[in-house]
Amino acid sequence: MTQYIDVDVRPILRAGGEPFSVIMAALERLEPGQGLRLYATFKPFPLFAVMADKGFAHSASEIGGGEWEVLFSPAEPAPAMASPNSQPTDDWPEPAVRLDNRDLDPPEPMVRILGAAEQLAPGQTLSALLRREPAFLFPHLEKRGYRWLGGFTPDGSTYELTVRAPS
Repeated sequence: MTQYIDVDVRPILRAGGEPFSVIMAALERLEPGQGLRLYATFKPFPLFAVMADKGFAHSASEIGGGEWEVLFSPAEPAPAMASPNSQPTDDWPEPAVRLDNRDLDPPEPMVRILGAAEQLAPGQTLSALLRREPAFLFPHLEKRGYRWLGGFTPDGSTYELTVRAPS
């Protein structure tokens, strides 16, 4: 039976904060075979894809008042499968659009990136600078068929994202 570590992000969300780093820190503390029990003020759909990529299945239950309990359990290993972002990138063109979203508060960076991505011609790319990893953006890009690459600069102050339109 899976043992769970409880993470209640409802106070962070009610205060207008972003709990992603708290959730990821708790994830790093898990022992093999342990899961995460998350309490949130909404059903955290974008987190499901992030956690699936990290090897966790989820089950969500509304616990009243619009609040949710989500159990993230270690998933059974799936057969090897190519990720939408596993394609070689040496053939990616220079970005047609460059966005600096570091001074924007969520959800503006995501809205701007998705809007700019919709304007790209097939195969074109855009680059964006952000203050944090745009974890909630990734499922939206994937659903629309976009590929992306990203990572923090060596000093950790900026997340650099490149998005490629479907060909």
